[in-house]
Amino acid sequence: MKGTVILSHGLESGPEATKVSALANVCDALGWASVRPDYRAIDARRDPLAIGERIALALQHVPARGRVVFGGSSMGAFISGFASIQRACEGLFLLALPTAIPGYPHAFAAADVPTTLVHGWSDDVCPVDAAIAFARDRGATLHLVRDDHRLGAHVEWCAQAFRRFLVELG
Repeated sequence: MKGTVILSHGLESGPEATKVSALANVCDALGWASVRPDYRAIDARRDPLAIGERIALALQHVPARGRVVFGGSSMGAFISGFASIQRACEGLFLLALPTAIPGYPHAFAAADVPTTLVHGWSDDVCPVDAAIAFARDRGATLHLVRDDHRLGAHVEWCAQAFRRFLVELG
């Protein structure tokens, strides 16, 4: 295996969600292991302060050794950034990134590693301008697509962007 990718689903979703499943298929094809933690029990409480529990659960799935990449969608992207600060990783692949969560006292933060974002121009949940600002500030790769928060019309496109991202990591 080339390494492990921790794929985190969004709120009101699950580990079998369309986008993280598509990314897991890319991992399989390229020789990366993938893990999709299940955050549904935490998310059911709808408590913004439980984000720390979500981050801790993501980190529990990280192997002790080897290369790690964090990826996720929406809330999964948010916690992937925080996880990357606590565990060294090779890169971040973030879909529909919120840079702040109402009620959560910390703005988004992430390790300074190769980062790719995909965001919908019509995202009414996570403002596109915030994603653009984050990408600009860190020099991240940013793909803006004609889609909404779910990126439902671009699932395969996201998978191909993820393929390119992993290939570039080597």
